[in-house]
Amino acid sequence: MCCMFTNCTEKERFIFRKIAHAAEMLHIDCYVIGGFVRDKLIGRKTGDADIVCVGDGITLAHEVAKQLAPSPKVAFFKNYGTAHIRIDGLDIEFVGARKESYRYHSRNPEVVPGTLADDQNRRDFTINALAVSLNKDDYGQLIDPFGGIADIKNKVIKTPLDPAQTFSDDPLRMMRAIRFAAQLQFIIDDNTWQGIRENVERIQIVSQERITDELNKILMSEKPSVGLDLLYKSGLMHRVFPQMVDLAGAEYKDGLGHKDNFYHTLQVVDNISEHTDDLWLRWAAVLHDIGKPATKKFEEGHGWTFHGHEVVGGRMVPKIFTRLRLPQDNKMRFVKKMVELHLRPISLTKENITDSAIRRLLFDAGDDIEALMTLCKADITSKNRQKVKRYLDNFEMVQQRLHEVEEKDRIRNWQPPITGEMIMDIFGIAPCKKVGDIKNAIKDAILDGEIENNYDAAYDYMLIKAGEFNLAPVK
Repeated sequence: MCCMFTNCTEKERFIFRKIAHAAEMLHIDCYVIGGFVRDKLIGRKTGDADIVCVGDGITLAHEVAKQLAPSPKVAFFKNYGTAHIRIDGLDIEFVGARKESYRYHSRNPEVVPGTLADDQNRRDFTINALAVSLNKDDYGQLIDPFGGIADIKNKVIKTPLDPAQTFSDDPLRMMRAIRFAAQLQFIIDDNTWQGIRENVERIQIVSQERITDELNKILMSEKPSVGLDLLYKSGLMHRVFPQMVDLAGAEYKDGLGHKDNFYHTLQVVDNISEHTDDLWLRWAAVLHDIGKPATKKFEEGHGWTFHGHEVVGGRMVPKIFTRLRLPQDNKMRFVKKMVELHLRPISLTKENITDSAIRRLLFDAGDDIEALMTLCKADITSKNRQKVKRYLDNFEMVQQRLHEVEEKDRIRNWQPPITGEMIMDIFGIAPCKKVGDIKNAIKDAILDGEIENNYDAAYDYMLIKAGEFNLAPVK
């Protein structure tokens, strides 16, 4: 019996026996196939199992549901011939074995019923073409027509058939190859790699949503730089995320150069991934220097500068999210905020930290201050250990001051005691620039420590600022 079952839980083995019994009652052959088999052999956690039967997958799913108590709900899709059940944390998809053929301008195949061999032939990689029989005569037998077990042992990503044809048929497989290389820490076979490089232009027929889904999975891998670097070296990055490519390379003038911001960014992403599984904080690491190419300038006697790249980068975030079909909601605003603020804590390590500067950072970052500090620490990529230690020590000092000021002033998520509505009501004026100027003046005075953080002090200061605009209370 295949050692896959050895790595299964008792509950999973029980479910597979029920599937085998249901298939026997229907007189059809069925198999566990693909990623579940691969991950169990590797020892990787998985909660999804694909069952391929030589027959009707929807009928098999309903029969399996009858065998289980309580009987799970069967979700099925007649147009695709697939069905899905979920039981005890295991998602199981049932489908009939199929044979596929492709048209050049679409990655959607023409599908006809097929054999197990046909179904294995259509799989993207040898390690995903492994199948284990659930049939009475050979229950537990591993079917490995393309040497997937050897490729698992050698940690190699390889297509079962000609890679050029595989990637031309379904170009998303190029992204998947790189994603698996990142997730599993495997290498890509030379012929398979060449097939990717020769077919990068085919990615244009894939929907942006599917491409971005693969990008997100690469970002969520243990070491995202592996996948991001492969995307760059293959040429796929140039087509799916050109703004990232613009970061690559170092330019020298008068003997002065700057670091390669692409590989610096990859290091920052790896650094932050050691401390967070938050996809959006990882995206903030990807985009934190995205404004540098647009702001790069050489200053005589000084060298290369990127003044204002955090502001430019912040403006780029919504456009990038739109292009990549990433959500246009609080997640985008969080990433934008991180990009805009990522230099602020660093600047505080270089000066005598005033309460005012700390209050402003707390006010601007709000509840995201911890995430911002995590990003800033990840941004330290120097190979000079002493320099890294100095920066980290300075950040510890900043964090201590943040804690002290927050305990004293409670500025995080604070709003000034005088609102714009109150200003309009007190002075009998409609919404206008003066209202915003007065409100901001009050906010700045409190943050700078010029006045106390209470209503009376704010009211008195409001009267002074309003007087500069020849405004007087109407009541």
